[in-house]
Amino acid sequence: MARIVMKFGGTSMAGIERIRNVAARVKREVDAGNQVAVVVSAMAGETDRLVGFCREASSLYDAKEYDVVVSAGEQITSGLLAIALQAAGCKARSWLGWQLPINTSDAHGSARIGEIDTAALDASLADGIVAVIPGFQGVADGQRVTTLGRGGSDTSAVAIAAAMKADRCDIYTDVDGVYTTDPRIVPRARKLGKVTYEEMLELASVGAKVLQTRSVGLAMKENVRVRVLSSFEDGDTNDGHRGTLIVGEEEIDDMERQLITGIAHDKNEAKITLTQVSDRPGSVAAIFAPLADGGINVDMIVQNVAHSTGSTDVTFTVPAADLARSLDILDKAKDAIGYATIVHDTRVAKVSVVGVGMRSHAGVASTMFTTLGERGINIQAIATSEIKVSVLIEEDYTELAVRVLHTAYGLDAEDAA
Repeated sequence: MARIVMKFGGTSMAGIERIRNVAARVKREVDAGNQVAVVVSAMAGETDRLVGFCREASSLYDAKEYDVVVSAGEQITSGLLAIALQAAGCKARSWLGWQLPINTSDAHGSARIGEIDTAALDASLADGIVAVIPGFQGVADGQRVTTLGRGGSDTSAVAIAAAMKADRCDIYTDVDGVYTTDPRIVPRARKLGKVTYEEMLELASVGAKVLQTRSVGLAMKENVRVRVLSSFEDGDTNDGHRGTLIVGEEEIDDMERQLITGIAHDKNEAKITLTQVSDRPGSVAAIFAPLADGGINVDMIVQNVAHSTGSTDVTFTVPAADLARSLDILDKAKDAIGYATIVHDTRVAKVSVVGVGMRSHAGVASTMFTTLGERGINIQAIATSEIKVSVLIEEDYTELAVRVLHTAYGLDAEDAA
Protein backbone atom coordinates (compact mmCIF):
# COMPACT_ATOMS: atom_id res chain seq x y z
CA MET A 1 0.00 0.00 0.00
CA ALA A 2 1.29 3.43 -0.95
CA ARG A 3 0.34 6.95 -0.02
CA ILE A 4 -0.24 9.07 -3.09
CA VAL A 5 -1.18 12.68 -3.70
CA MET A 6 -2.92 13.26 -7.03
CA LYS A 7 -3.23 16.83 -8.28
CA PHE A 8 -5.54 17.81 -11.15
CA GLY A 9 -5.36 21.16 -12.94
CA GLY A 10 -8.11 23.37 -14.29
CA THR A 11 -8.46 21.66 -17.68
CA SER A 12 -8.92 18.32 -15.91
CA MET A 13 -11.75 19.77 -13.80
CA ALA A 14 -13.49 21.74 -16.57
CA GLY A 15 -17.01 20.34 -16.32
CA ILE A 16 -18.85 17.46 -14.71
CA GLU A 17 -17.85 14.88 -17.34
CA ARG A 18 -14.14 15.60 -16.81
CA ILE A 19 -14.63 15.53 -13.05
CA ARG A 20 -16.16 12.05 -13.47
CA ASN A 21 -13.05 11.03 -15.45
CA VAL A 22 -10.88 12.28 -12.60
CA ALA A 23 -12.98 10.30 -10.14
CA ALA A 24 -12.42 7.16 -12.24
CA ARG A 25 -8.64 7.69 -12.12
CA VAL A 26 -8.71 8.21 -8.37
CA LYS A 27 -10.85 5.08 -7.93
CA ARG A 28 -8.24 3.00 -9.76
CA GLU A 29 -5.64 4.04 -7.22
CA VAL A 30 -8.02 3.28 -4.34
CA ASP A 31 -8.87 -0.12 -5.84
CA ALA A 32 -5.13 -0.84 -6.01
CA GLY A 33 -5.07 -0.50 -2.22
CA ASN A 34 -3.48 2.95 -2.00
CA GLN A 35 -4.31 5.78 0.38
CA VAL A 36 -5.13 8.80 -1.75
CA ALA A 37 -5.37 12.53 -1.21
CA VAL A 38 -6.49 14.60 -4.20
CA VAL A 39 -5.64 18.29 -4.70
CA VAL A 40 -7.76 20.15 -7.25
CA SER A 41 -7.62 23.45 -9.11
CA ALA A 42 -10.62 25.54 -10.06
CA MET A 43 -12.31 24.84 -13.37
CA ALA A 44 -10.37 26.24 -16.34
CA GLY A 45 -10.97 29.99 -16.62
CA GLU A 46 -12.84 30.24 -13.32
CA THR A 47 -10.08 32.01 -11.36
CA ASP A 48 -9.72 34.61 -14.13
CA ARG A 49 -13.47 35.18 -13.98
CA LEU A 50 -13.39 35.70 -10.21
CA VAL A 51 -10.38 38.02 -10.43
CA GLY A 52 -12.32 40.05 -13.00
CA PHE A 53 -15.23 40.42 -10.59
CA CYS A 54 -12.87 41.80 -7.93
CA ARG A 55 -11.44 44.36 -10.35
CA GLU A 56 -14.91 45.39 -11.47
CA ALA A 57 -16.02 45.87 -7.87
CA SER A 58 -13.05 48.09 -7.08
CA SER A 59 -9.64 48.78 -8.58
CA LEU A 60 -8.36 49.15 -5.00
CA TYR A 61 -9.85 45.96 -3.59
CA ASP A 62 -8.97 44.60 -0.14
CA ALA A 63 -6.50 41.72 -0.60
CA LYS A 64 -8.17 39.76 2.22
CA GLU A 65 -11.54 39.87 0.50
CA TYR A 66 -9.88 39.12 -2.85
CA ASP A 67 -8.65 35.84 -1.36
CA VAL A 68 -12.15 35.00 -0.14
CA VAL A 69 -13.48 35.45 -3.67
CA VAL A 70 -10.80 33.75 -5.77
CA SER A 71 -10.44 30.74 -3.45
CA ALA A 72 -14.09 29.84 -4.14
CA GLY A 73 -13.24 28.14 -7.44
CA GLU A 74 -11.25 25.37 -5.76
CA GLN A 75 -13.88 24.98 -3.06
CA ILE A 76 -16.48 24.21 -5.75
CA THR A 77 -14.36 21.61 -7.58
CA SER A 78 -13.33 19.86 -4.35
CA GLY A 79 -16.96 19.43 -3.36
CA LEU A 80 -17.98 18.26 -6.84
CA LEU A 81 -15.17 15.70 -7.00
CA ALA A 82 -16.10 14.34 -3.55
CA ILE A 83 -19.68 13.90 -4.80
CA ALA A 84 -18.46 12.17 -7.99
CA LEU A 85 -16.23 9.83 -6.00
CA GLN A 86 -19.09 8.91 -3.70
CA ALA A 87 -21.28 8.21 -6.75
CA ALA A 88 -18.50 5.93 -8.08
CA GLY A 89 -18.52 3.91 -4.87
CA CYS A 90 -15.57 5.50 -3.06
CA LYS A 91 -15.65 6.87 0.45
CA ALA A 92 -14.61 10.52 0.07
CA ARG A 93 -14.87 13.92 1.73
CA SER A 94 -13.61 17.40 1.00
CA TRP A 95 -11.28 19.33 3.31
CA LEU A 96 -10.96 23.09 2.96
CA GLY A 97 -7.68 24.80 3.75
CA TRP A 98 -8.86 25.97 7.18
CA GLN A 99 -10.19 22.54 8.13
CA LEU A 100 -6.89 20.65 8.01
CA PRO A 101 -5.51 23.36 8.55
CA ILE A 102 -2.98 24.52 5.95
CA ASN A 103 -1.32 27.36 7.88
CA THR A 104 0.22 30.13 5.80
CA SER A 105 1.72 33.58 6.11
CA ASP A 106 -0.68 36.54 5.98
CA ALA A 107 0.63 37.83 2.62
CA HIS A 108 -2.79 37.71 0.96
CA GLY A 109 -2.64 36.84 -2.72
CA SER A 110 0.87 35.39 -2.43
CA ALA A 111 0.94 33.57 0.91
CA ARG A 112 3.60 31.00 1.74
CA ILE A 113 2.83 27.70 3.45
CA GLY A 114 4.20 27.39 6.97
CA GLU A 115 2.83 24.17 8.45
CA ILE A 116 0.16 21.59 7.62
CA ASP A 117 -1.51 19.69 10.45
CA THR A 118 -2.19 16.19 9.06
CA ALA A 119 -3.59 14.51 12.20
CA ALA A 120 -7.22 14.56 11.00
CA LEU A 121 -6.16 13.78 7.44
CA ASP A 122 -4.10 10.77 8.55
CA ALA A 123 -7.03 9.37 10.52
CA SER A 124 -9.37 9.83 7.57
CA LEU A 125 -6.97 8.14 5.13
CA ALA A 126 -6.52 5.22 7.54
CA ASP A 127 -10.30 4.70 7.38
CA GLY A 128 -10.11 4.38 3.60
CA ILE A 129 -11.61 7.80 2.91
CA VAL A 130 -10.27 9.73 -0.08
CA ALA A 131 -9.39 13.29 0.95
CA VAL A 132 -10.25 15.95 -1.63
CA ILE A 133 -8.41 19.19 -0.90
CA PRO A 134 -8.71 22.52 -2.73
CA GLY A 135 -5.34 23.72 -3.96
CA PHE A 136 -4.17 27.33 -3.91
CA GLN A 137 -5.64 28.13 -0.48
CA GLY A 138 -4.76 28.10 3.20
CA VAL A 139 -5.48 30.05 6.36
CA ALA A 140 -3.58 32.77 8.21
CA ASP A 141 -3.71 33.13 11.99
CA GLY A 142 -6.45 30.51 12.09
CA GLN A 143 -9.00 32.98 10.78
CA ARG A 144 -8.58 34.47 7.30
CA VAL A 145 -8.51 32.55 4.01
CA THR A 146 -5.32 33.06 2.01
CA THR A 147 -4.24 32.16 -1.51
CA LEU A 148 -0.77 31.16 -2.72
CA GLY A 149 -0.55 33.03 -6.03
CA ARG A 150 -1.28 31.83 -9.55
CA GLY A 151 -0.32 28.21 -10.10
CA GLY A 152 -0.36 27.69 -6.34
CA SER A 153 -2.20 24.36 -6.53
CA ASP A 154 1.05 22.65 -7.58
CA THR A 155 2.66 24.01 -4.42
CA SER A 156 -0.32 22.88 -2.34
CA ALA A 157 0.00 19.34 -3.68
CA VAL A 158 3.74 19.07 -3.02
CA ALA A 159 3.38 20.58 0.47
CA ILE A 160 0.59 18.15 1.37
CA ALA A 161 2.64 15.24 -0.02
CA ALA A 162 5.58 16.29 2.16
CA ALA A 163 3.42 16.72 5.26
CA MET A 164 1.68 13.33 4.94
CA LYS A 165 4.95 11.62 3.89
CA ALA A 166 3.49 10.45 0.59
CA ASP A 167 5.38 8.00 -1.57
CA ARG A 168 4.73 10.12 -4.65
CA CYS A 169 2.97 13.26 -5.83
CA ASP A 170 1.35 12.88 -9.25
CA ILE A 171 0.67 16.15 -11.09
CA TYR A 172 -1.93 15.62 -13.83
CA THR A 173 -1.85 18.28 -16.56
CA ASP A 174 -2.79 18.67 -20.23
CA VAL A 175 0.66 17.38 -21.29
CA ASP A 176 1.99 13.85 -20.83
CA GLY A 177 5.32 14.76 -19.28
CA VAL A 178 8.35 17.03 -19.50
CA TYR A 179 9.84 17.39 -22.98
CA THR A 180 13.28 18.46 -24.18
CA THR A 181 11.52 21.60 -25.44
CA ASP A 182 8.06 22.78 -26.44
CA PRO A 183 6.83 20.13 -28.94
CA ARG A 184 4.63 22.75 -30.59
CA ILE A 185 7.82 24.45 -31.76
CA VAL A 186 9.94 21.33 -32.26
CA PRO A 187 7.89 18.28 -33.29
CA ARG A 188 11.02 16.14 -32.77
CA ALA A 189 11.18 17.03 -29.07
CA ARG A 190 11.50 13.97 -26.80
CA LYS A 191 9.62 13.20 -23.62
CA LEU A 192 12.01 12.72 -20.70
CA GLY A 193 11.65 9.74 -18.36
CA LYS A 194 13.41 11.44 -15.43
CA VAL A 195 14.53 14.99 -14.68
CA THR A 196 16.44 16.17 -11.60
CA TYR A 197 14.93 18.68 -9.20
CA GLU A 198 17.63 21.20 -10.10
CA GLU A 199 17.02 20.90 -13.83
CA MET A 200 13.26 21.19 -13.42
CA LEU A 201 13.70 24.21 -11.16
CA GLU A 202 15.85 25.93 -13.78
CA LEU A 203 13.50 24.97 -16.62
CA ALA A 204 10.48 26.27 -14.68
CA SER A 205 12.25 29.53 -13.81
CA VAL A 206 13.25 30.28 -17.42
CA GLY A 207 9.93 29.68 -19.12
CA ALA A 208 8.85 26.01 -19.06
CA LYS A 209 5.19 26.07 -17.98
CA VAL A 210 4.78 22.46 -16.82
CA LEU A 211 5.22 23.10 -13.09
CA GLN A 212 5.16 26.18 -10.88
CA THR A 213 8.67 27.16 -9.78
CA ARG A 214 7.76 27.24 -6.07
CA SER A 215 6.41 23.70 -6.20
CA VAL A 216 9.66 22.36 -7.66
CA GLY A 217 11.76 24.17 -5.06
CA LEU A 218 9.60 22.74 -2.29
CA ALA A 219 9.81 19.23 -3.77
CA MET A 220 13.60 19.49 -3.84
CA LYS A 221 13.75 20.79 -0.26
CA GLU A 222 11.43 18.09 1.09
CA ASN A 223 12.65 15.32 -1.26
CA VAL A 224 9.15 14.65 -2.64
CA ARG A 225 9.11 12.41 -5.72
CA VAL A 226 6.93 14.17 -8.30
CA ARG A 227 5.49 12.68 -11.47
CA VAL A 228 4.08 14.79 -14.31
CA LEU A 229 1.55 13.05 -16.55
CA SER A 230 -1.53 13.70 -18.64
CA SER A 231 -5.05 13.52 -17.28
CA PHE A 232 -6.29 12.79 -20.81
CA GLU A 233 -4.25 9.62 -21.43
CA ASP A 234 -5.95 6.28 -20.97
CA GLY A 235 -4.32 3.32 -19.29
CA ASP A 236 -2.99 2.15 -15.96
CA THR A 237 -1.18 4.86 -14.00
CA ASN A 238 0.69 2.28 -11.90
CA ASP A 239 2.97 0.96 -14.65
CA GLY A 240 5.84 3.21 -13.59
CA HIS A 241 6.65 4.26 -17.16
CA ARG A 242 4.14 6.98 -17.97
CA GLY A 243 4.89 10.64 -17.54
CA THR A 244 8.11 12.18 -16.24
CA LEU A 245 9.55 11.68 -12.76
CA ILE A 246 11.13 14.66 -10.99
CA VAL A 247 13.67 13.15 -8.60
CA GLY A 248 17.02 13.63 -6.90
CA GLU A 249 20.16 13.40 -8.99
CA GLU A 250 21.10 10.13 -7.28
CA GLU A 251 18.08 8.41 -8.93
CA ILE A 252 19.38 9.07 -12.44
CA ASP A 253 22.19 6.72 -13.43
CA ASP A 254 25.04 7.66 -15.75
CA MET A 255 23.49 5.81 -18.70
CA GLU A 256 20.42 8.07 -18.56
CA ARG A 257 22.33 11.30 -18.03
CA GLN A 258 22.89 13.65 -20.95
CA LEU A 259 24.76 16.89 -21.45
CA ILE A 260 21.67 19.06 -22.03
CA THR A 261 18.28 18.10 -20.63
CA GLY A 262 16.08 20.75 -22.20
CA ILE A 263 15.67 24.12 -23.88
CA ALA A 264 13.16 26.68 -22.63
CA HIS A 265 12.07 30.09 -23.84
CA ASP A 266 10.25 33.03 -22.30
CA LYS A 267 8.79 35.98 -24.20
CA ASN A 268 7.53 37.69 -21.05
CA GLU A 269 10.70 39.72 -20.64
CA ALA A 270 11.43 43.43 -20.94
CA LYS A 271 14.88 44.98 -21.41
CA ILE A 272 15.80 48.25 -19.72
CA THR A 273 18.96 50.26 -20.41
CA LEU A 274 20.15 53.22 -18.34
CA THR A 275 22.61 55.34 -20.31
CA GLN A 276 25.57 57.32 -18.95
CA VAL A 277 25.35 56.01 -15.40
CA SER A 278 28.08 57.48 -13.21
CA ASP A 279 30.99 55.02 -13.01
CA ARG A 280 31.54 55.17 -9.26
CA PRO A 281 31.19 52.83 -6.28
CA GLY A 282 27.55 52.44 -5.26
CA SER A 283 25.99 53.51 -8.54
CA VAL A 284 24.80 49.98 -9.43
CA ALA A 285 23.39 49.52 -5.94
CA ALA A 286 21.46 52.77 -6.42
CA ILE A 287 19.75 51.15 -9.43
CA PHE A 288 18.85 47.76 -8.04
CA ALA A 289 18.11 48.56 -4.38
CA PRO A 290 14.91 50.54 -5.11
CA LEU A 291 13.80 47.86 -7.60
CA ALA A 292 14.28 45.21 -4.93
CA ASP A 293 12.34 47.32 -2.43
CA GLY A 294 9.55 47.48 -5.00
CA GLY A 295 9.44 43.69 -5.31
CA ILE A 296 10.83 43.68 -8.86
CA ASN A 297 12.81 40.57 -9.84
CA VAL A 298 15.78 41.51 -12.02
CA ASP A 299 17.25 38.79 -14.22
CA MET A 300 20.04 39.43 -16.72
CA ILE A 301 22.44 42.30 -16.01
CA VAL A 302 25.05 43.75 -18.39
CA GLN A 303 27.33 46.67 -17.51
CA ASN A 304 29.31 48.08 -20.40
CA VAL A 305 32.91 49.20 -20.23
CA ALA A 306 33.11 52.71 -18.81
CA HIS A 307 33.24 55.60 -21.26
CA SER A 308 36.15 58.02 -21.17
CA THR A 309 33.69 60.50 -19.65
CA GLY A 310 33.49 58.42 -16.46
CA SER A 311 30.09 56.92 -17.20
CA THR A 312 28.73 53.55 -18.32
CA ASP A 313 25.53 51.97 -19.66
CA VAL A 314 23.71 49.36 -17.58
CA THR A 315 21.24 46.92 -19.19
CA PHE A 316 19.01 44.43 -17.38
CA THR A 317 15.75 42.55 -17.77
CA VAL A 318 12.57 42.44 -15.69
CA PRO A 319 9.26 40.61 -16.17
CA ALA A 320 7.25 42.39 -18.88
CA ALA A 321 4.34 42.78 -16.47
CA ASP A 322 6.61 44.81 -14.15
CA LEU A 323 8.00 47.15 -16.82
CA ALA A 324 5.76 50.16 -16.09
CA ARG A 325 6.38 49.90 -12.35
CA SER A 326 10.13 49.51 -12.91
CA LEU A 327 10.29 52.62 -15.09
CA ASP A 328 8.37 54.59 -12.49
CA ILE A 329 10.73 53.49 -9.71
CA LEU A 330 13.82 54.32 -11.76
CA ASP A 331 12.42 57.72 -12.75
CA LYS A 332 11.86 58.61 -9.09
CA ALA A 333 15.41 57.47 -8.25
CA LYS A 334 17.05 59.31 -11.16
CA ASP A 335 18.88 61.88 -9.03
CA ALA A 336 20.26 59.20 -6.69
CA ILE A 337 21.38 56.99 -9.59
CA GLY A 338 22.66 59.67 -11.92
CA TYR A 339 21.83 58.51 -15.44
CA ALA A 340 21.02 60.34 -18.70
CA THR A 341 18.14 58.39 -20.30
CA ILE A 342 16.10 55.19 -19.98
CA VAL A 343 15.59 52.99 -23.03
CA HIS A 344 13.27 49.99 -22.88
CA ASP A 345 12.31 47.18 -25.25
CA THR A 346 9.59 44.52 -24.88
CA ARG A 347 10.29 42.77 -28.19
CA VAL A 348 12.86 40.45 -26.65
CA ALA A 349 12.88 36.83 -25.52
CA LYS A 350 15.03 34.71 -23.26
CA VAL A 351 16.23 31.32 -24.54
CA SER A 352 17.92 28.93 -22.12
CA VAL A 353 19.71 25.59 -22.26
CA VAL A 354 19.62 23.53 -19.05
CA GLY A 355 21.42 20.36 -17.97
CA VAL A 356 23.37 18.97 -15.01
CA GLY A 357 25.89 17.66 -17.55
CA MET A 358 27.28 21.19 -17.84
CA ARG A 359 29.09 20.68 -14.54
CA SER A 360 31.52 18.22 -16.08
CA HIS A 361 31.58 19.24 -19.76
CA ALA A 362 33.14 22.30 -21.36
CA GLY A 363 31.89 23.99 -24.51
CA VAL A 364 28.15 24.23 -23.80
CA ALA A 365 28.09 28.01 -24.01
CA SER A 366 30.40 28.00 -27.03
CA THR A 367 28.03 25.67 -28.91
CA MET A 368 25.11 27.93 -28.08
CA PHE A 369 26.83 31.14 -29.19
CA THR A 370 28.25 29.59 -32.38
CA THR A 371 24.91 28.05 -33.38
CA LEU A 372 23.02 31.30 -32.92
CA GLY A 373 25.73 33.30 -34.69
CA GLU A 374 25.62 31.02 -37.73
CA ARG A 375 21.90 31.82 -38.07
CA GLY A 376 22.43 35.56 -37.72
CA ILE A 377 20.80 35.75 -34.27
CA ASN A 378 22.35 38.52 -32.18
CA ILE A 379 22.81 38.01 -28.43
CA GLN A 380 21.86 41.06 -26.38
CA ALA A 381 22.59 39.74 -22.87
CA ILE A 382 23.82 36.56 -21.17
CA ALA A 383 23.15 34.96 -17.78
CA THR A 384 24.57 31.71 -16.44
CA SER A 385 24.33 29.34 -13.50
CA GLU A 386 26.07 26.04 -12.79
CA ILE A 387 23.59 24.14 -14.99
CA LYS A 388 22.09 26.84 -17.22
CA VAL A 389 23.04 29.32 -19.94
CA SER A 390 20.45 31.94 -20.95
CA VAL A 391 20.64 34.51 -23.72
CA LEU A 392 18.42 37.46 -24.57
CA ILE A 393 17.56 37.77 -28.27
CA GLU A 394 15.10 39.59 -30.51
CA GLU A 395 11.63 38.09 -30.05
CA ASP A 396 11.12 37.35 -33.76
CA TYR A 397 13.97 34.81 -33.67
CA THR A 398 12.68 32.81 -30.68
CA GLU A 399 11.32 29.75 -32.47
CA LEU A 400 14.27 29.57 -34.86
CA ALA A 401 16.69 29.74 -31.92
CA VAL A 402 14.90 26.95 -30.06
CA ARG A 403 14.85 24.69 -33.14
CA VAL A 404 18.51 25.10 -34.11
CA LEU A 405 19.73 24.72 -30.52
CA HIS A 406 17.61 21.59 -30.04
CA THR A 407 19.36 20.06 -33.05
CA ALA A 408 22.82 21.38 -32.11
CA TYR A 409 22.71 19.61 -28.74
CA GLY A 410 21.48 16.32 -30.24
CA LEU A 411 18.06 16.41 -28.60
CA ASP A 412 15.95 15.58 -31.68
CA ALA A 413 14.06 12.28 -31.45
CA GLU A 414 15.34 9.82 -34.03
CA ASP A 415 11.95 8.24 -34.76
CA ALA A 416 9.91 11.48 -34.92
CA ALA A 417 8.08 12.32 -38.13
